[in-house]
Amino acid sequence: MEITKTFSGQTVITTFEMTPATAQDLMEALQSAYDQVIRHQPGFVAAGLHMNDAMTRVCNYSQWARREDYQAMLRTPEMRERNRVISGLCRGFEPVMYEVTGVV
Repeated sequence: MEITKTFSGQTVITTFEMTPATAQDLMEALQSAYDQVIRHQPGFVAAGLHMNDAMTRVCNYSQWARREDYQAMLRTPEMRERNRVISGLCRGFEPVMYEVTGVV
C-alpha cells in the first residue's frame, strides 16, 4: 500500500480500544475478516492493521475506491455478524473517513 496525496478514493482509519487479555483475539478476528471477507469486496484497495506495544489499541488503515464501497461492505450480513463479535472483544471502535491531504 502506498499513501499518496493524489489518491481519489476513500481512506478509513478505525481505532479499537481493548485490554491486553483480548488483544490477540481481536487481532485474529480482524485479520480473519480481511482475509475471508473484506479484501474480496468491490472497491477494496488495501489495508493495514497496527497494534500498540501495550496491547490496548489497534489502528486499522484502509483504502477504498469509493465511500459507497466501504459502506456497502459494512452492510453485508457477513460483516454485520463479524462486527458484533469484534465489538464484544473491545471496549469500542470508531471508523472515521478521511481524505489524504499531505504526505511526507
